[in-house]
Amino acid sequence: MAEVTLRELLSEVLGLAEDQVSGFAESTALFGSLPEFDSMAVANFLTALEERLGVLIEDDDVDAEDFASFGSLLDFVERLQSR
Repeated sequence: MAEVTLRELLSEVLGLAEDQVSGFAESTALFGSLPEFDSMAVANFLTALEERLGVLIEDDDVDAEDFASFGSLLDFVERLQSR
């Protein structure tokens, strides 16, 4: 569930093709490697994630490392879903 949600949001928020996002592996670098994934995109992603999951994400919930790779971002989404 978390992986499907994450792939959908990355495609929607970043405007990436679904086939590109579906090819992301856990080690796929995101922030700093994808030109579409800049600081504004991170803010938009977090807002969309809050809406999708029905959670409130506090500043201290988020670390820069969470956006380093697809795997680390998936871990972050799973943590939010488990609350």
